[in-house]
Amino acid sequence: MEKIIVEKLPCYIINIANQLRVAGFSCFLVGGPVRDILIGKDPDDFDLATDASPEQIENIFPKSITTGAKFGTVIVLEKDSLDEHHSVEITTFRSESEYVDGRWPSKVEFTTDLEKDLGRRDFTINAMAINLQTLNDGDEDNDVIDLFGGMKDVNRRLIRAVGTPQDRMEEDGLRAFRACRLASELNYQIDEETFSAIKNSNGIAKRISIERIRNEFVKLLMKSPKPSYGINLMKDCGLLELFLPELLEGIGVEQSSQYHVEDVYNHILSTVDVSEDSVKLAALFHDIGKPRCLKKRHFYEHDIVSAEMTREIMKRMKFPKIEIERTASLVRWHMFIYADWREGGVTANWSDSAIRRLIKNVGGQENIDDLIKLRIADALSNKRSSFNPGEIRLLQARIAELREQDMILRVEDLDITGKDLINLGFSKGPKIGEILTELLEEVIDNPELNDKEKLIKLAKSFK
Repeated sequence: MEKIIVEKLPCYIINIANQLRVAGFSCFLVGGPVRDILIGKDPDDFDLATDASPEQIENIFPKSITTGAKFGTVIVLEKDSLDEHHSVEITTFRSESEYVDGRWPSKVEFTTDLEKDLGRRDFTINAMAINLQTLNDGDEDNDVIDLFGGMKDVNRRLIRAVGTPQDRMEEDGLRAFRACRLASELNYQIDEETFSAIKNSNGIAKRISIERIRNEFVKLLMKSPKPSYGINLMKDCGLLELFLPELLEGIGVEQSSQYHVEDVYNHILSTVDVSEDSVKLAALFHDIGKPRCLKKRHFYEHDIVSAEMTREIMKRMKFPKIEIERTASLVRWHMFIYADWREGGVTANWSDSAIRRLIKNVGGQENIDDLIKLRIADALSNKRSSFNPGEIRLLQARIAELREQDMILRVEDLDITGKDLINLGFSKGPKIGEILTELLEEVIDNPELNDKEKLIKLAKSFK
């Protein structure tokens, strides 16, 4: 155990532990990083705990940030062997009580007792610590502190709350979401009593800010080997309904047996499972509008409705605007058909201008590759899909050819401006934008028209 731990600890963490030791204080690696090391994963970050007070930490480490000192956390800047700075959170041992509104503790008390500090944590696999100051003394038994059966639960692949599950879930509503995310990320089961407590504390979970829920959900999507597992856990314990009820509308909505074997809900989850990270969100939303479009076993314009719903949902979840538009565009155009199939062969049926227009519609060259990834995931998730890789290979080859040319895909790329149109006698206002858009459509069909004199002549014909 000792050798594995040391190999996974960067030198700047050991340096911090040694400086605390010299000053007469203890230093422990705590929480998720301990869990990751013990299961053979490289930690994303390193959280340290000590019996030194925030003020004492600041005195030991002059290069520190104290914005979290109220809760005992000081961010220390420490250099590695390459002289690069790293931010490391060091938190004074503390106990928490009197949680307000299921979101934060109103009472935080600093302590020198590591057991109290570990006892306030959410799950047993996150309530272990490694004594960084005994790693080199040859006594491996002193290295890992496991007071709540965390290692046993790691071996059982189990998410279990520390102490009384109902108390843990009611203290902080985010813990319910985190339990599902961790179970999905690690492919663990959730302890029966803990799962029951999650279901019984939905009222607390509902109070959590949408940003915190969104962050946990995105981690679930991106870090899980099979996100559908975690999404179904959230469905079964009632959490999914709190922030993404639209997804539940697809449960039991059957699709044509000629083309699908799953209902809308399960097809969406299957698509998410096989999609690459860059299109995980688009996969989640690509068919979300189908239940609202069902007429006589057909889902008319479900791509348009799904894109509209994508914008509404992502705006509600406070995603960045640029991510909302990118995802909605992928959803809107995911139903493109590129080729005709002739007796087992492929016959391209799109013109260059049609391909350029598709690239424009989906948001430009930076998004077209993701559109193809989404299309592939949608097809691969469906066992009855008639998808043939030859179709996509042809499209990719055509796109590569066109990329070698100067593609005019935005009004800003035109060799004419709104000011030029005003100088031609066009009135200021929305009409200018309409004319530029018409000119762009003409140039997409015929790139040779992107010449100022030709565009002026063409614009005059619109008068």
